[in-house]
Amino acid sequence: MDEPGRELPGTEYVVSPVALGCWPMAGVTTLETSDEDGIATVLAALEAGVCHFDNAYVYGPNGESERLLGEALGDDRDLAVIATKGGVHFEGDAMAQDARPGTLKRECEESLRRLGTDRVELLYLHSPDPEVAIEESAGGLLELHEEGKTLAVGASNCTLDQIQRFHAVCPLSAVQLPYNLLQRGIERETLPWCRENGVAVMTYWPLMKGVLADKLPRDGQLDPADKRLKYPVYQGEEWAKTQELLAELRRIAEEAGRTVAQVVINWTMHQPGVTSVLCGAKRAWQIEETAGAMGWRLSDTQLAAIEAAVERRGPAPPSRDFA
Repeated sequence: MDEPGRELPGTEYVVSPVALGCWPMAGVTTLETSDEDGIATVLAALEAGVCHFDNAYVYGPNGESERLLGEALGDDRDLAVIATKGGVHFEGDAMAQDARPGTLKRECEESLRRLGTDRVELLYLHSPDPEVAIEESAGGLLELHEEGKTLAVGASNCTLDQIQRFHAVCPLSAVQLPYNLLQRGIERETLPWCRENGVAVMTYWPLMKGVLADKLPRDGQLDPADKRLKYPVYQGEEWAKTQELLAELRRIAEEAGRTVAQVVINWTMHQPGVTSVLCGAKRAWQIEETAGAMGWRLSDTQLAAIEAAVERRGPAPPSRDFA
């Protein structure tokens, strides 16, 4: 069965429950990327029923992901609900923050040029700038909304207090936060607040940077150049505990006739308050697989088995990153 789209509050648009996260296509923290593969990934997403594309000004030192998305969509631009973000940029090899209104406006205009469009459906503050009051950043995004450069405004990587302060200045349509089977902190307060206030929640890291996809070497021997090795969940006892969880997820996936990644994403997209799950991809087959999480539901028995396995494994250590 087809999976119905979900409303992007404050607009006439709906988003697919699975979204294409465009960060991996930039090749900053992933290996072996190419323009050809990036374009093929976007086209495969559209073919698989994905209409929501998540990007950012900083996805690539020179906006590589935005450029690729714009090139791939071409005349099919209106088939896509595009989100991008501002307030973070590259300085040399490092990321830096600047969420002053003037910077947000300049970055938005550059993003629109890269994407080849006159507006995006959703523009986020990428992350709160510790040097700028979040109310000031919210005011800058409100101006871009009023100018029609974005049809909706979002806030990414914010605490609930920051979300509430932002929302008081500029009504939020969406927030974007990390959330997965092993990182569920937003269930306590943020998801309930968003449900009560009609704010969509777009979640990233559903597969915990690939750990929950069950496609990595089970001995944990990744390429030494793989920057994911810096995350605690890829190390020592944390890695071993996750292998036990994956064994149970494999059993459930086999029973459901799905892949482990599809089971994990299906679980995520049906949690109360979750609007769309951002699934990063740099190859067509990756988004084809994760799009296969749409159109069906896990049984109550399978959901209970997943919860029991997660409880045995315990939560993953927190990680801080931009996405």
